[in-house]
Amino acid sequence: MKKNKRWTNLEQARFLKCIGELLDRGYSMSEAVQSSRYYMPNRRLEDINACYGSLKGGETFFENLVKLNFDRQVISFVYFAEKHGGFATAFQDASKMIQNKQDTIKKLSKLLSYPIFLLLFTFVLFFFVQSILIPKFNSIFLSMNINKNFFLLFVQFIGKVIPFLFAFLLIFLVSSFFYYNLHFRKLDIIVQMNLLAQIPYIGKMVRRYFSYVLSLQLSYLLSSGFSIYECLQFFQENKEQRLYSQIGIIAISQLKKGLRLDRAFVSFDFLDKELLQIIQHGQENGKLDQEFYYFGNHCLIQIEENLNKTMKVLQPTLYSVVGILIISIYLSVLMPMFQLLDGF
Repeated sequence: MKKNKRWTNLEQARFLKCIGELLDRGYSMSEAVQSSRYYMPNRRLEDINACYGSLKGGETFFENLVKLNFDRQVISFVYFAEKHGGFATAFQDASKMIQNKQDTIKKLSKLLSYPIFLLLFTFVLFFFVQSILIPKFNSIFLSMNINKNFFLLFVQFIGKVIPFLFAFLLIFLVSSFFYYNLHFRKLDIIVQMNLLAQIPYIGKMVRRYFSYVLSLQLSYLLSSGFSIYECLQFFQENKEQRLYSQIGIIAISQLKKGLRLDRAFVSFDFLDKELLQIIQHGQENGKLDQEFYYFGNHCLIQIEENLNKTMKVLQPTLYSVVGILIISIYLSVLMPMFQLLDGF
C-alpha cells in the first residue's frame, strides 16, 4: 500500500459509505471491498486490491485503514465496529462524520475567501496611502498651517498600530510553535486534551466533539451486549489511539476502586459535563446505551449549530473591518483636498 498517496477526506467518506451500504445488503467484508473497486477512482484500485488481498490473508479491515493512513477518528470507528459487529452502521456514521468535516471546511473557505482577499487588498492600498500620500499631505498641512482632519489622524493611528499587531501575531505563532514542540507534545495525552478544553470557544468544540465520539462508540458496544467494563477494556486495548487507550486505563482503575462510571469520568475535562449527568441517568433507568446514543447525536447537532453561528458572525465582521478601512482611506485622501481648496 502506498502511504505517500494519502486518501482525501471525500474519498475516505465515499469508500466507507460504499462499504457500509454493501454490508447492509448482505455482502461479506471482503466482498464489499472487492465490489467497491467499481465505485472508486482508478488511482485507488491498487490500494483496494491490496486491502482485499490482506483481508483474504487474515488481516482486519482496521489494520488496512491504518496502513492507508485514514483519518484517526475513522480508524477508531472501524476498531470499535470490529468489537461490536455493527460494521454497516459504524461505517456510514464514520462516512457522515468525514462528510460533515469536509462540508464545514468548504463552507468556511467559501465564506472567508472573498473577505480575506478584500482585507489583504485593503492592507496593500493602506500601505500605499500611508507611505506615499499621507507624508505629502502632512508636509503641505505643515507649510500652510492647516489642522489635520479626523480621518487622516485615524489612518495614521492605524498605520502605527498595524506593525505592532503583526509583530504580536508573529511572536504568538513562534511561541506557540516552540511551546508545542518543546513542551505540549511531551505531555500525557489526557493532559493535552484537558488543556485544549480550557481554550475559549475551541475548548467548547473539543468537549462536544469528543463527547460525541465517545458516546456513540459506547452506545454501539453496550447495545451489542457488552458490559461497561468490557467496553472500557476495548478502549484500553486500542493502542493506535492513545487517547482512548488512556481513557480505558484510567476509567477501569477508578471502577476497581468502587467508583460509579460517572465519577470515573470526572478527571476528563475534555468531555462535556452533561455527559456525567447522562451516564448517571442512564445507570438509574437501565438504558445507558440509548442515553449515550441520543446524547452523541445531541452533541453532533450542537457542533453544527455552533459552527453555523460562528460563520454568520465571522463574515459580517470581516466585511465591517474592510468597509471601515476603505472608507477611512477614501476620506483621508478626499478630505485634505477639500481643506486645501478652502485654503486657497
